[in-house]
Amino acid sequence: MTLISERSASAAGVTTPAAGTARQVRRRLRRRPGALAAAVVLALLVLVALAAPLLAHLAGQDPNAYHDDLVDSARGGVPLGSFGGVSGDHWLGVEPGTGRDLFTRLAYGARISLLVAIGATTLQVLTGLVAGLAAALGSRPVGLVIDWLTNVMLGLPAIVLGIALTAVVPADFPRPLLLVLIIGLLGWGQTARMVRAQALALRGLDFVAAARLSGSGRLRVARRELLPSLAAPLITFAAILLPISIVAEASLSFLGVGVKPPTPSWGQMLSSAQTWFRADPMYVLLPAGLLFVTTLAFTVLGDAVRSALDPREESRLRIGSRKERRA
Repeated sequence: MTLISERSASAAGVTTPAAGTARQVRRRLRRRPGALAAAVVLALLVLVALAAPLLAHLAGQDPNAYHDDLVDSARGGVPLGSFGGVSGDHWLGVEPGTGRDLFTRLAYGARISLLVAIGATTLQVLTGLVAGLAAALGSRPVGLVIDWLTNVMLGLPAIVLGIALTAVVPADFPRPLLLVLIIGLLGWGQTARMVRAQALALRGLDFVAAARLSGSGRLRVARRELLPSLAAPLITFAAILLPISIVAEASLSFLGVGVKPPTPSWGQMLSSAQTWFRADPMYVLLPAGLLFVTTLAFTVLGDAVRSALDPREESRLRIGSRKERRA
């Protein structure tokens, strides 16, 4: 049964769990320098986010402490010194106008950006998985309703609706949780459409038909037969959604409806840095650079994971390398 399902899935263009074991995926990823570099960058960012309190203690700085003596009040609050006030006490300089330490604020900002992105992506994937499976395995009326709802979600202007929702939610509601809910619940449409298409392709294969003929119900078929085969595309899709979620959080914070001060966020820092671009470019370049590096690393790693989980892609790369050696 396993051999039949693998051949059928390959013919249908669907990736099965046997197509890429964890060992094979790791081996394929190790052959990609870009993927390894992206993984190292992301691991460092996660480590910085988790160790933000420790790093602040080592730097001897409080991310919310004002230092009026480190800014030039005569020039409107421009940091004293070169490169935005870089010194032995303030490794990346200080924030214009307030003198708050930039290094610790960027470290704490990484916590918010990564937490919201990972939480929102998880919610998108889980909601899209349930909706996609229900559309593929449910009755025809259920499938039509979910398809219609998916099309509605895909057609909604997410940023505009997100701004509207954050405006009506009480101010004491935790903003990081609110951002996770808004980004996650407004962005599950693409995942649901992908899961539905994959599940419909798998539903016609021999191993799924055999499970249904043996008396397995829809929930059992979904859990035992479809979910293992959907793991690879879901992991790939989650890796693609992560940078999108990071940019969405930064956009909402940039527009002033995300995380509220004094809690630091990269998008919020970019929003307040608009007026300081000429006087203190480092205040703009640091959070913008971190956002760029993070989204690029997630994108590169997601593309590498997609290729590593797809045996046909691996075969094409192997054939291409052989042709290059012969030439």
